[in-house]
Amino acid sequence: MMDPRSDAKVLSSWHVNADAWTRAVRDRRIESRKLVTDAAIVEAVLALHPATMLDIGCGEGWLVRTLGPHGIRGTGLDAVPALIEQATRAGGGDFHVATYEAIADGAFTTTVDVVVANFSLIGDDAVSRMLRRVPTLLAAGGALVIQTLHPMVACGDHPYVDGWRDGSWAGFSDDFTDPAPWYFRTLASWIALLGDCGMPRVRIAEPLHPTTHKPASLILVAEAG
Repeated sequence: MMDPRSDAKVLSSWHVNADAWTRAVRDRRIESRKLVTDAAIVEAVLALHPATMLDIGCGEGWLVRTLGPHGIRGTGLDAVPALIEQATRAGGGDFHVATYEAIADGAFTTTVDVVVANFSLIGDDAVSRMLRRVPTLLAAGGALVIQTLHPMVACGDHPYVDGWRDGSWAGFSDDFTDPAPWYFRTLASWIALLGDCGMPRVRIAEPLHPTTHKPASLILVAEAG
């Protein structure tokens, strides 16, 4: 039986929900994305003035398509074939199926100016292994841009310590089932992980929700040491 709190379970859930996710993104049904986080990741990438980008965990490809008109040549990788199929149909970049384990093992070798992970670093060991490969994917002066849940907000009433948390589709439509678990990291743990992976120089941004004025996300921009 599959461990309900594991990287394998995360991937299993996304296989199940690929079509629902595509509809939710393309119909702009996710409030936080409409109000804050989509624009936040676009602005974070554009601020680096890249010519090339690799979107790891690209989903149905919206970020690659959005950045293309800005002159950025984008490649998207995702472990879910159904999402890559949707991205390829929509066009706007190159899209390939690749698990984080495959990326860690060297499946992608081309260097780019920016590697992006937009709400796609959900797991534990698979994420850590993949991040250790990222410095080899960056051209000179390149950077990794991560957008993720803000630890202080996402922690809720749980202890502020690293560990697996149960997933939820609260706020999403009934199209979504079988929520993926996710691995919670404190802010200090994120910084330490990036340092351990060879990216010790990290800048932080905290996009605010316009109504609650609480952080809607955490953005980390990391450069290789």
